Amino acid sequence: MARFSSLFSSSSGNCTFIGSGTGGVLIDAGVSAKQTLAALDCIGVDIKDIGAIFVTHEHSDHIRGLRALASKFNIDVYTSEGTMNYLENTGKLCDKFRCMVIPSDGVECRGMFVRPFRTSHDCAESFGYTVETPDERKLSVLTDTGFVSEEMKAAVAGSDLILAESNHDIGMLRNGPYTYALKRRILSDKGHLSNAACSELVTSLVEQGTTRIVLGHLSKENNMPELAFQTSFAALETAGAKINEDYTMYVAGADNRMVVL
Repeated sequence: MARFSSLFSSSSGNCTFIGSGTGGVLIDAGVSAKQTLAALDCIGVDIKDIGAIFVTHEHSDHIRGLRALASKFNIDVYTSEGTMNYLENTGKLCDKFRCMVIPSDGVECRGMFVRPFRTSHDCAESFGYTVETPDERKLSVLTDTGFVSEEMKAAVAGSDLILAESNHDIGMLRNGPYTYALKRRILSDKGHLSNAACSELVTSLVEQGTTRIVLGHLSKENNMPELAFQTSFAALETAGAKINEDYTMYVAGADNRMVVL
């Protein structure tokens, strides 16, 4: 069976567990190693069962605990070539663990198959990931992108579960305390997905058969969990999808619940 838990999901830190009966992987390690270990313990996962860490990009809320965690437990790390070069050049890597460029067609890890796809963010070279489990479940992580390209849509199509970015409410962002330059960055094609953009994505996925939605990477300053939830819920309802019948949905961050597929 496939297992999923959003351990941390915010601008303060991001880390996602995806696993099966043969072990699991982490997507990002954006909090301290101590926090990651505690969160894994809460969902009954031993760090020794983690086969690799797949890094989306080099921003601190995605790699803060990477070196310490990978070093202590000798965990392999996979990422894009651009991200790996950045990590190497800034001293985030060491000889206590391996960091490798993930092949474009993916890699097998603990009986699962992990595939990368390109996202659009203001960093060296950002990736999202899909994970296919031995029981033919597909779980996807799509965050930290300014828009959803046709390539991204194709990559996550057919997902049983998706962690989708619902970063900000456009009105809150535009009228909020951020500088004009920062607002432009977030709203750009290399920024973050708004609630509205996320709602379009998850609606199309549910129409294609996705049954579990996790809304993630919410901004503390420019969003609210209930607002993110209601935006996607309204779009899905308009499309004729019924919650708890056609799909389930929750906002990451309130707890690190385990979803079993």
